[in-house]
Amino acid sequence: MKLVHKDIDKHGTGHVVLVPEEAEDMWHAYNLVMVGDTVKSTTIRKVQTESSTGSTTSSKVRTMLTIAVEAIDFDTQACVLRVKGRNIEENQYVKMGAYHTLDLELNRKFTLHKAEWDSVALERIDQACDPTQNADLGAVVMQEGLAYICLITSSMTLVRAKIDTIIPRKRKGQCSQHDKAMTRFYDQVMQGVLRHINFDVVKCILVASPGFVKDQFYDFMFQEALKSENRVLLDNKPKFLLTHSSSGFKHSLKEVLQDPSVTARLSDTKAASEVKALQDFYAMMQTDPQRAFYGSEAITSCICCECFERL
Repeated sequence: MKLVHKDIDKHGTGHVVLVPEEAEDMWHAYNLVMVGDTVKSTTIRKVQTESSTGSTTSSKVRTMLTIAVEAIDFDTQACVLRVKGRNIEENQYVKMGAYHTLDLELNRKFTLHKAEWDSVALERIDQACDPTQNADLGAVVMQEGLAYICLITSSMTLVRAKIDTIIPRKRKGQCSQHDKAMTRFYDQVMQGVLRHINFDVVKCILVASPGFVKDQFYDFMFQEALKSENRVLLDNKPKFLLTHSSSGFKHSLKEVLQDPSVTARLSDTKAASEVKALQDFYAMMQTDPQRAFYGSEAITSCICCECFERL
């Protein structure tokens, strides 16, 4: 998320101008926009015009609208946040008070105004605009010729780099081409780790792969670190954790994070706490469904009655 402008006074009233840049940013926008807020963005409006002869023609025009939010819908498949409400500013094409739905999309700037910004909303903006400062868990998921370098926060997984190279097959009596390609591949992954992982923030780096790829990469990385006296890698060697995954694709992170031996090591990271909370919720749904609730109406009722154990 890109923060273009921020103007919030000491009483908490004001607006921010944001540009969603990644799919996860739309999730942050969905959690920021609330009923009663004001949203301003460009939109397409169908306009009918009448000529002097009485005939009418319709056309679509792009215009800037400001609406008071009354309904919010998040389309996870299209990654679009639809905000419905009444127009509250004079506009050439839309009457005051007319209903319109704004589609907030990736790379489309919008202005969000709140009568009162709370600490949770402000913290979410900081987190969305600088996710690396909140990503205390790094991960490298790899297989021969393919690697994903990820940063994991409490709410999302960010792919910071993808390394995809062609590795020649081993042939009988001829392994030199394969070995050279793997060395170049390991070096590219190592450079990616140094470039994209902030060791001052990250508490642990998972290295996961099928077979022995992770072990070979780990040995290569620290042999190179010794040769070049790379203190960043050498000082942070205890943060690396080798674990098994079924493949080198990023979806394998889900099974890695659910491994009990991994969660025990990651007990002090934000991502681990979120994974455990979700597992506890699913377990409660299976064993005692009368005590597990989800959805805004059910949660609001529980809060009003002060009858919740964990939110």
